[in-house]
Amino acid sequence: MNQKPTAYNNRLGIKGWVYAGKYTFERYLYLAHRLTGLGLIAYMVLHIVETANRMRGVEAWEGLMALFASWPFKIIEYLLFAAAVFHALNGVRLLMTELGFFLGKPKEPVYPYSSAIKRHRPLTYIIMTLAGLIIILGGSSLFFP
Repeated sequence: MNQKPTAYNNRLGIKGWVYAGKYTFERYLYLAHRLTGLGLIAYMVLHIVETANRMRGVEAWEGLMALFASWPFKIIEYLLFAAAVFHALNGVRLLMTELGFFLGKPKEPVYPYSSAIKRHRPLTYIIMTLAGLIIILGGSSLFFP
């Protein structure tokens, strides 16, 4: 009796990665943390390429800087700033959570088990509110000098 193991249908593609079904707020933050991290890595690569353009001469450099001073690049710069702020503050929240802050005293594991998420959810709201305020204030100084 050599039965082949049953395979699970994991062919959801992007929908399976993004669709949140019964996900919590923290799961959305996890997804946003990954996406902003990938965006920041892409920016680092593009920044190195842009800086290497300096070797092409002063005219090429000034032309590229004039392009970067246009309004579409100001919006991209703002999105980069927002991604960096969110990623940094969410990283602080994750660090505090992983180190055990806001988890409370350990309890005896009696069913139904209490979730630690409810104990550090206020920290999540505070950090994300702070991130939102910094992003709004940063945008005001970027668009209204």
